[in-house]
Amino acid sequence: MFALAEAIFPICRSITGEGVRETLRILGRHLPLKRREVPTGTRVLDWEIPKEWVIREAFIEDMNGNRILDFRECNLTVLNYSIPVDRIVHLEELREHVHTLPDQPDAIPYRTSYYAPRWGFCMPHRQLEALASGMYRVRIDSELKDGSLAYGEYVHQGETDREFLLTTHICHPSMANDNCSGLALLTLLARDLSHRRTRYTYRFLFAPGTIGALAWLAANEDRVKLIDHGLVISCVGDSGGPSYKRSRRHDAFIDRAMAHVLRNASGSRLLDFSPYGYDERQFCSPGFNLPVGLFQRSTFATFPEYHTSADNLDFIRPEYLADSYRLLMDAIDIVEKDWTPLNLFPKGEPQLGRRGLYGALGGDKSASEKAMAMLWVLNLADGENSLLAIAERSGLNFDDVAGAAELLREHGLLAASVAE
Repeated sequence: MFALAEAIFPICRSITGEGVRETLRILGRHLPLKRREVPTGTRVLDWEIPKEWVIREAFIEDMNGNRILDFRECNLTVLNYSIPVDRIVHLEELREHVHTLPDQPDAIPYRTSYYAPRWGFCMPHRQLEALASGMYRVRIDSELKDGSLAYGEYVHQGETDREFLLTTHICHPSMANDNCSGLALLTLLARDLSHRRTRYTYRFLFAPGTIGALAWLAANEDRVKLIDHGLVISCVGDSGGPSYKRSRRHDAFIDRAMAHVLRNASGSRLLDFSPYGYDERQFCSPGFNLPVGLFQRSTFATFPEYHTSADNLDFIRPEYLADSYRLLMDAIDIVEKDWTPLNLFPKGEPQLGRRGLYGALGGDKSASEKAMAMLWVLNLADGENSLLAIAERSGLNFDDVAGAAELLREHGLLAASVAE
């Protein structure tokens, strides 16, 4: 995952353009992504696909031809979606078009102007303050043209058509945590899941933030009724968190599954839904109200590196990517393994010893825990409590509850509820 994040880090991405397509081509080496193109001007719900942004060159030079800033060295130095400019300006005018972070004087901010025509640069505040008064040449060789918005999609077909949606944004340029980490993790999770037999169908979406999610929703309004679970993934490579923001429904199955997965994770945080954030707010808008939450490590806008050049490859680590991967796979396992058991001997406690279910207990702690899991399952298997509900009520790990339930079913003590 780290190697894949490293490979896509240098690419200049935006909500449209060749950077997105190049990134999709690299991700497509790991799984058969289908690229979708939505033409400029297409109405997507209350929005419209903008013109495609092309950026070729950008720099600031002094009058001696010395480069002060060069887009080729860091693509964050240009206001994302900047209109073209080629002028000689005084430093005072230049300042009006330069974005800095006075509180982080050595970092370059990430700034955008998708829907308002502006030109501009971004640079370290310390560098701007050091510029001598005088004239400077500013050049941004960019273009806004009729084109299209691209996004990638991969579907792993399960035994049923009920869907689990996993999505991450592909529009941010060279920032490692937000969101090379999400792109790399979701790509390799999809690749690995493609080799598994699953009950659910898994839909993986790699789309530009906001406008990409809206484009997908507009094109798939007839499909959203199939989505039972969903997660938006971003910022999954740093040492913070892990964190989960609940869906608008608050108590959807995915909300409960993620709460269960994170309950023993050091530093974990559960956050209530709010209509501000990433693409969960599109999927959770009242007209769709899908069961889609947001999984991150450090939450957006809370870490100093957020949307700056400090969000580089030194900021993310393989071990945190691996931990995020494991947590997501644990949640998927809960979704896949959950079912609602019915106790076939509900009057009194069934004799487990006669069936060999107490035979090897001895003093082994794990055996004792497994026995307790069996007792909890038998007691709550009234046809109304799923395995996750039993794990929540008992305080036991879902895997222990699921293992006990399977053992009891094999011995004829449980059956799936008629509702299943």
